Amino acid sequence: MNIDFKNLAQKYQTPYYAYDFNHITKQYKELKGAFKARKSLISYAIKANSNLSVVKHLADLESGADCVSIGEVKRALKVGIPKYKIIFSGVGKTDEEIKQALEFDILMINLESEAELHRVELMAKELNKEARISIRVNPNVDPKTHPYISTGLHENKFGVDINTAKRMYISAKKSEFLDPIGIHCHIGSQLTELTPIKEAVIIVADLVRNIKAALDIELKFFDVGGGLGIVYDNEKLIDTYEYAQVILDALFGLDVTVVCEPGRFIVGNSGYFVTKVLYEKTNGDKRFVIVDGAMNDLLRPSLYNAYHKIEVLNNNSEKSKCNVVGPVCESGDFFAKNIELPLTQHDDLMVIHSAGAYGFTMASNYNTRGKVVEIALENGDDRVIRDRESFEDLIVLEEKYL
Repeated sequence: MNIDFKNLAQKYQTPYYAYDFNHITKQYKELKGAFKARKSLISYAIKANSNLSVVKHLADLESGADCVSIGEVKRALKVGIPKYKIIFSGVGKTDEEIKQALEFDILMINLESEAELHRVELMAKELNKEARISIRVNPNVDPKTHPYISTGLHENKFGVDINTAKRMYISAKKSEFLDPIGIHCHIGSQLTELTPIKEAVIIVADLVRNIKAALDIELKFFDVGGGLGIVYDNEKLIDTYEYAQVILDALFGLDVTVVCEPGRFIVGNSGYFVTKVLYEKTNGDKRFVIVDGAMNDLLRPSLYNAYHKIEVLNNNSEKSKCNVVGPVCESGDFFAKNIELPLTQHDDLMVIHSAGAYGFTMASNYNTRGKVVEIALENGDDRVIRDRESFEDLIVLEEKYL
């Protein structure tokens, strides 16, 4: 898409997020098409970008939803994702969240510990309901990604080991309030190598066969999680057809619906964070470009030291090394360090690419900064999908107590 970032800046001011909805459609359809030979459910991971208009767009494409809080479950239901396509995951569900999920009658609750299984059973008993569950298995496979987004090793907090999973399925089978219908495995995010995925799926598929033979439990859903990587720099990506084939080959002989939970893959490259230059400064021989966006708007560089391509619009001056930093009162407030950029002038626009996932959803109001406006771009048109926050928005829950 050819985007007129300058016109959008004049229309909506900066900083802003813009999302290419046509790209979101393309990504969803590509992954759904890769599994067309098998029963499948593509459940968008709402945590990647939870804007209601984004989730509604995916609902209209017949997506399901992978949710990690009851708030995300409510977002999915709000925009029309059917309850039978909603999965509730996460390692720390409260009793109240579990009860609400059971009352909403969603597809299944994904369990991550034996303790959680007992809490879900207790909540189901209190409500006199049968809880449909899946169990997240940690196959102890190294995903070869950033340690903060690795989830498939025993050192990570997610899921349970094979033996614990077997005990949990035995407990679920014995319980009149639990219905084990699925199994789940997600080894990490921003995955760019197929081998770890293949290893993990083979391990978990063998467990499914073992459960069927030894426990007479016929699981209906095989959830492979998400994690497919996108291009931030020069990554070589996993081919979606090859990805699907590796999974389908591992599931040979099993009559299960494949569930896939993409987040970043769907929305990551759809998004742009646009900020403007306030001024430049030098400390000794160190050059800083100070912009009006900050770590509270886009946290990934500070949190992960993550790379995002940065483009200064309409500027062909000589390049030199600099740090791109924001106004927040933290040394960790930066978008890039030691990158080559042209010399900038006040009000030059800077586009930070691949910001559609884990950008706005991680934003905060640190330093009493309002969250920025979000814009949808679709078929040549643009529209606001979340207003820029005002000071009054920030204090509304506090001022009544003065």
